[in-house]
Order: sequence, then structure tokens, then C-alpha cells
Amino acid sequence: MAASGGAPGTGARTPSIAFFDVDETLISPKSMFSFLEFYFHNSARPPGAYERVVAELREAAAQGAPRQDVNRRYYRLMRGESAHRLRAMGREWFAARSLEPGFWHYPVVERLRRHRAAGDLVVLLSGSFFACLEPIRETVGAHWALGTRPALRGSQLTGEVLVPMIGATKGTAARAAAAVRGVRPADCTAYGDHSSDLPLLSAVGHPVAVGHDPVLGAHADAHGWERIRLTVAPSPTDRAAV
Repeated sequence: MAASGGAPGTGARTPSIAFFDVDETLISPKSMFSFLEFYFHNSARPPGAYERVVAELREAAAQGAPRQDVNRRYYRLMRGESAHRLRAMGREWFAARSLEPGFWHYPVVERLRRHRAAGDLVVLLSGSFFACLEPIRETVGAHWALGTRPALRGSQLTGEVLVPMIGATKGTAARAAAAVRGVRPADCTAYGDHSSDLPLLSAVGHPVAVGHDPVLGAHADAHGWERIRLTVAPSPTDRAAV
């Protein structure tokens, strides 16, 4: 009888779903801020606008604003912007940034490739949005990318969003995806780097903690979860894999 679940490459197994957080899990930067800098610098914003906005968002977070609220504030910065232009700028941003040293977390990219080769459905879950996620999904060969959805009026962003893909929403999305595919959550795998990914990681049978977040790391160690610590530089083979 074929074994089900588990990390890819461990023997015969039934294809399942592998969920990947994106920012600081699959890639090293926070895509939303990296893109925002690119967007501001290519949108005739006054000098220092990006730095001021980022300082305000970080101050809100430091004073205890929930990540979901900070996420909503981010999208208000793009009120009135064309979705078509943002999508095009996202591809320009990705072309410029993705070749920079350190952009990819290669051990996690390799895991994604192994899941894909094993026949798993590969799903990206992120608080980021289509401008950033579409080129990333295409490059790594993920099947779905589920992010925060900015609300549109016609083809323009209203500045509001539907439910931010953060925290508990990621866990809900993972369970919903498993239900749609007829897969047991216990047979699924998930990768995340931050304590806000705990609802996602707790929703599956094979959670993997990425990086060095102390809260997530302590939880992972207490529950015997696998960890990927990201301490080595990429080899030429790693770069070629992407």
C-alpha cells in the first residue's frame, strides 16, 4: 500500500497539497515593500515618499496594530491605481529584483520543486497581491497563488481589500483548498516563517517552520515540527533550479 502524506522524496506517496507562504519563506524580501519601493520610484512620487510611508506602517505595527490592519493600510496607498498598470509593474519589479543575490530561499524553492515533481498541488498563500504573486507563481511553477484581493471599481483599485490573506485566513484557505481537492488536511504540507503562519501550519499534518522567528521556532520545537534554518549561500545549481 502506498504511503500518504510526508515530505516528498521519502518513498511511495499519494499526491497531496503543499502550501507555501511567500515573503521571507519562499523569497527573502517582503514582496509588498519591495514592490512598493519600485512602484513609488516609478510613479512620480516626491523624494522620500516611500521612506515616510514605510516608517508610518512600521510605527503602526510597533504600536500593536494587527497585521491585517497594516495590510489594509498598505492597499489604501494604491487607491485609484489601474490593476492593469500594477500587473505590468509587478512583472517589471520581478524582472529587476528576482535576479539579485539573496532574493530566493533556495532550500525552500527546492522543496517546492520536489512537491511539484511528486504530483502535489502547489499553492502559494500570501498577504501580498497579484502584482507580486503572479510572476513568482509562474517562475516556480506553483499551481495556485492565493493572496490578498484588492477591491476593484471597474479596473481601478478602491483602496480597500476583501479579507487579507494573513493569520487565521491562511488556515481557513488551506482547509478550503483541501476540501475542494478532496484531500485530507492531515496529508498536506505547509511552509511558513512567522508566528502569524501558525494557523496555516497547524491546519496541516506536515508543518515546516522556515527561518528563525523565535515564537514560531519555539512552537515548532515544542511540537516536533520540521525546521529549515536558511543558513547557507546558494550554489550555482540552486540558482539554475529557479
